[in-house]
Amino acid sequence: MSTTPRVVIIGAGIVGANLADELTQRGWDQVTVLDQGPLPLTGGSTSHAPGLVYQTTASKTMTEFATYTVEKFLGLDVDGAWCFNQVGGLEVATTPERLADLHRKQGWATSWGVPGEVVGPEECVRLHPLLDRDQVLGGFHTPTDGLAKAARVVVAVARRAEARGAVFQGSTRVVGINRSGGRVTGVRTDKGEVPADIVVSCGGFWGRELGKLVGMRVPLLPLAHQYVRTGQVGDLVGRNDDLVEARLPILRHQDRDLYYREHNDCLGIGSYAHRPMPVRIGDLPEVEDDDMGEAAMPSMLPFTEEDFAPSWEHSRQLLPSLRDAKIETGFNGIFSFTPDGGPLIGESPDVAGFWIAEAVWVTHSAGVARSVAQLLVDGRSEIDLHGCDVARFDEIETTDAYVDETAQRNFEEIYDVVHPLQPKLSPRGLRVSPFHARQKELGAFFLESHAWERPHWYEANAPLVKELPAEWQPPGRDAWSAMFHSPIAAVEAWKTRTAVALYDMTPLTRLEVSGPGAVAFLERLTTGTTDKSVGSVTYTLALDEAGGIRGDLTVARLGEDLFQVGANGHLDLDHLRRQAPRDHSVQIRDITGGTCCIGVWGPLARDLVQPLSEDDLSNEGLKYFRAKAAHIAGIPVTAMRLSYVGELGWEIYTGAQYGQKLWDVLWEAGRPLGAVAAGRAAFTSLRLERGYRAWGADMTTEHNPYEAGVGFAVRPQKGEFVGRAALEGVSADTVTRRLTCLTVDDGRSVVLGHEPVFLDGRPAGYVTSAAFGHTVGTPVAYAWLPAVEIGTSVEIQYFGRRVRATVAAEPLVDPDMTRIRR
Repeated sequence: MSTTPRVVIIGAGIVGANLADELTQRGWDQVTVLDQGPLPLTGGSTSHAPGLVYQTTASKTMTEFATYTVEKFLGLDVDGAWCFNQVGGLEVATTPERLADLHRKQGWATSWGVPGEVVGPEECVRLHPLLDRDQVLGGFHTPTDGLAKAARVVVAVARRAEARGAVFQGSTRVVGINRSGGRVTGVRTDKGEVPADIVVSCGGFWGRELGKLVGMRVPLLPLAHQYVRTGQVGDLVGRNDDLVEARLPILRHQDRDLYYREHNDCLGIGSYAHRPMPVRIGDLPEVEDDDMGEAAMPSMLPFTEEDFAPSWEHSRQLLPSLRDAKIETGFNGIFSFTPDGGPLIGESPDVAGFWIAEAVWVTHSAGVARSVAQLLVDGRSEIDLHGCDVARFDEIETTDAYVDETAQRNFEEIYDVVHPLQPKLSPRGLRVSPFHARQKELGAFFLESHAWERPHWYEANAPLVKELPAEWQPPGRDAWSAMFHSPIAAVEAWKTRTAVALYDMTPLTRLEVSGPGAVAFLERLTTGTTDKSVGSVTYTLALDEAGGIRGDLTVARLGEDLFQVGANGHLDLDHLRRQAPRDHSVQIRDITGGTCCIGVWGPLARDLVQPLSEDDLSNEGLKYFRAKAAHIAGIPVTAMRLSYVGELGWEIYTGAQYGQKLWDVLWEAGRPLGAVAAGRAAFTSLRLERGYRAWGADMTTEHNPYEAGVGFAVRPQKGEFVGRAALEGVSADTVTRRLTCLTVDDGRSVVLGHEPVFLDGRPAGYVTSAAFGHTVGTPVAYAWLPAVEIGTSVEIQYFGRRVRATVAAEPLVDPDMTRIRR
């Protein structure tokens, strides 16, 4: 009798079929795949997907998903017929802005190990002779991209999975999920019940409805996307045949939101240039199983010719061969979009054993399936998934209104040149701190993160730019790094280092962990010792079983059984809740919205705060990494002696109802001291100078603490904790790669992140975080590199040019920590 769990996968499209293949490859032999449509052409997005696989994105995770998809599909066939045609990919630029962006994209490819180069117009035409040379400024060519035959892939992997014991059952509609004791026990269908220990929803754009069966919000929106096939194109006649189908590279014309692929002697054209077309599941056409085919399926809506008319004209300009061709067929095909464009992977927070793998396109299908299989079988994915985990969203980001608006915006911007700091235009103003009105009065320039409005700098500080000492004057910037930036950030950094500044830290997630089991709970889940005296604050890590960093936390003990945890976001809340003991000895609350926080930092911070309080805020009265309840101008606060900018000061917390008053009294008291309000631009610069890591950017589950330079937060001597065993024998001396501090040699070239780093002329790593270091007067970057010596020279590739940088000892500012401890 098999001892592996009984798994039911809902959806026999390219994700569900690949997941069955990956699970059975790992020895799980009780796998059933159900689909409401007939097999193998079930009528979902897979059945009509054009199959273009472009690997390179700004996301390391998504690129690695795509790379694995290519590798896997290349090894598949169905009775000798190909599943992946590696014709290569070509993205062309018709504007200087796009050409510059293609150089940036080539940098990502180098960072993530994908071969590719930016080529000139002549080479573009040689690669794709249908192009009009006069329209093209250049292109990005990736030889390993290509065409996936999605429906054929499903047949290939389903056959393999079935040979290992999996069962595929079509024309079976799932109508319910059976549960007992808070976990799944099976699936109800219109043909009976199927027992299950694990259910994985791979329903694609039906995923939102499948999630409702267990009360889970699945934040995706089905949207229609236009695709046409032309009639015969004269210049394609005789180039291909029914077996090969395509020889030219797949082509993207992102300046017009278009892509192209061959269908023998015809051309397929996909467009994102039209208005968003959200789809209601209840409005989908009914298609009988016997009628299902390439011309009729629920995921194919009638073609709206008027929406495609401009795209047809743009296509005929780029590809003159189309001027004598006609559109033969077209449809509006349904795909899934999410608030941030990423897939949705994870387990229901309320129903154990119910998992989702949704909003996954063909490009990333096999990679996602492998990671989900690893999660189920091994308990972790070898690829970091924080940007894909459905728990990454806060509650407001999962509401229907938010999802519908942001998903449609992502559709419109899918091929846009997007700056890494570019905020949403809408919805805005959803989450604001109690200081928001005062910040607006000071001319705050707000960026947005998880629906929070966060000041990046304050225009009220602009007059101080001319007062900056010569050594603090920032250099000019190129157009790209100057976007969403202001030299005012230099003022705010200067004032933080020389006087005092107020920072709004409210958007940072705060969790309350309490109860008689709280100490043991935190001791088990974190690497540091949290069982210390009341008032202690501990910087610590949460690891997975393999020793990867799943988060860094600041744990303040406010009472015998009461802790405040400074976390990175909803992922930490989700993790703590899942790990909480079932005996209710630990309670976990997200207190972020009901509280607020002001960071008061700078050499004059004590001069500002102490006169407002009768509590002792001297170094002896409140030492570094200690916390205490206090009153400031009569307002009850919790003052924590922390500083992520490397200066004397506190994080001062209070209830949201007192927030504006707290800001006002601190602001008024700070005016004689030259205090300023400071934003995230200065904060980022100062924290990099101090060498403080940002989880999710600088370190993830793919890195252990010693590689990431946070081994000091690990206390093996305290006893057992999650990940401890995996770190045995590992130290800062044994690791072969490190998160490395770099300073840019020319003192002015500001990189922004994800750029490749070259060592001895060869790609060796990539930049994680970067900013101009206003205190040290040069750009600073952190990068993952092989373990190298201080002083080693490297090069960072920035938009196609090499910028020299040097490996530096860290931290760059106040290595003895005298400023922060005074």
